[in-house]
Amino acid sequence: MQVKLSQAVKMFFGNSSLEMVYFEAIANALDAEANEITISITAKALNQPETLQIEISDNGQGFTDERYNKFSKLFDVEESSHKGLGRLVYLCYFDEVKVISNYDKVKRREFDFNESFKEESSKITTVPETESGTYFKMTDYAISRIAKNEYLSGDYLKHRILQEFYSRLFHLKEQGKKVVITIKTDINNHKKEQVLLNSDIPKFTTVELESSINLIDTFYLHYSIKEVDPDESSLIAAVSVDNRTVKVDIVAEENIPLGYEMVFLLFSDYFNGKVDAARQNLTISKADLKDIQTIFRKKVASIIEENIPIIKRRNQETKNNLVNRYPHLSGYFDDDNVGYIGRNEILKKAQDEFFKAQKELLEASSLTNEQFEKALEVSSRALTEYILFRQLTIDKLKKSTSDNSEAELHKLFATTRKEGKFEKENFVNDLYRNNSWLLDDKYMTYETILSDREFGELISFITEDEIERNDDRIDIALVFSNNPNNKKPFDIVIVELKKRGISLEENMKVVTQLEKRARKLMQYYENQIQRIWYYGIIEFNEEVELALSGEYTELYSTGKMYYKETSVAISLSPKKILPIGVFIWDLDAVVEDAHSRNAAFLNLIKNKFTTE
Repeated sequence: MQVKLSQAVKMFFGNSSLEMVYFEAIANALDAEANEITISITAKALNQPETLQIEISDNGQGFTDERYNKFSKLFDVEESSHKGLGRLVYLCYFDEVKVISNYDKVKRREFDFNESFKEESSKITTVPETESGTYFKMTDYAISRIAKNEYLSGDYLKHRILQEFYSRLFHLKEQGKKVVITIKTDINNHKKEQVLLNSDIPKFTTVELESSINLIDTFYLHYSIKEVDPDESSLIAAVSVDNRTVKVDIVAEENIPLGYEMVFLLFSDYFNGKVDAARQNLTISKADLKDIQTIFRKKVASIIEENIPIIKRRNQETKNNLVNRYPHLSGYFDDDNVGYIGRNEILKKAQDEFFKAQKELLEASSLTNEQFEKALEVSSRALTEYILFRQLTIDKLKKSTSDNSEAELHKLFATTRKEGKFEKENFVNDLYRNNSWLLDDKYMTYETILSDREFGELISFITEDEIERNDDRIDIALVFSNNPNNKKPFDIVIVELKKRGISLEENMKVVTQLEKRARKLMQYYENQIQRIWYYGIIEFNEEVELALSGEYTELYSTGKMYYKETSVAISLSPKKILPIGVFIWDLDAVVEDAHSRNAAFLNLIKNKFTTE
């Protein structure tokens, strides 16, 4: 063999799996017209891969001179359906493969297949007349562990062999040829046996598919649907390529109907030779593959719905659920594929179509009447998308627990640190990163918002001066102006957050923090600042309310909020004391207030989309 085997193995089978060893041996045996194949797997234990041995025997023609010459030369094939590479997979997993083959009634060929293998390596002897066949013994497992225990399980391997060779075994059964594949396992002295027979190949119904992929090749779908226990539910959708089966994603795992075993095999001369060296992936263009998946899935869907009417009802319920949950995407969902491809993929495709419609309208230099109507529709959908995003944020905040850190809670209100600065000019770009509307929708009219930023940045913005670095970090500061020209003096909102589940003492520290902020900010009062609001957001309980009720006044809210006016000294010489107002707000009240405001918009838009 002229090619260096170690390099060829890495090049062509870098992403192989142990089960491919069985597949290659079975394929070669069937090529040699074997109808009895036995696989014997032994290992002292699953965690002792060095003890693994695999023996595979068949009653095929054996390694005749012609077959051996082809085995000895990579790529030496006569048909496009053969790759001339399969046996390399043996050396991915075993350093030594001993081969004994009887052929021509009285001849026996023996050789070791390893990295030093050469064509002249085989030894031929004459033996008493015997049946032809080949025996492989694979030892010296080359990998440090066995990736999946299932690769040594007879039950699993029977299922996978059936999957891989459905098309070939189906044709052999049609031709009246009996095939028996026996799988024996002896792992940790536990012996088991599985047998794959012609009777395991179901009776198929055949239909012709309409296809525009090309005008020459015809596409036939062979399918079988039978009821099984729910635990045994399965669905195989694949194309037949060179008498092997290559899986095609037609129905997502989450959508496989329970209680049924389904097989859908697509046959066509179009697929001949269109598979990679490892026989795992089709080698056709993305466009053609997409077309094939479309016609394949469409036919599979119609067959499933015809044979299992409940699936059609289930898919309609899925669609209704999607429309109710994402009403702004109504009309963009791929109705034909709902219930077959994954829910996330359905959503992504609908979102992509929605974005595409937005892009087309935004890039138009002028709008026709039709485009204007479309713009109104897209705008309403965009607004709905934002309202839905807000609702999801509210739900996350509502579901927060004491296990969530203060930082996690903070990020629901606004992104933090380097990204935690929002300017009026970037309002649209920051829309999904800044959730100050959780406090009140009026807070979305800011000049700037600082989230988890240094206190000095706030002073610098207010005074427009360079301020000495101040490492003290403020949770959230919102700056507003009702003077478009001069901006000053500013209105400011200061927010301090505390996580759920902390002690009364930790919660009440929020008051100290707010007074500390006030002491620094009030120096600029009546000059750069005209009004300041101070909010402490904490989790209320009976102990917290008892502590607040002595000095604070309860205010109206869907939940709990307390307020008091206090005084802070901002200087000693001269002594100057100024009043401030402090709000202490229950975190659950923030959630309920935000939900009440958002629900009105959500219900209105949801009703609009679902009634059209």
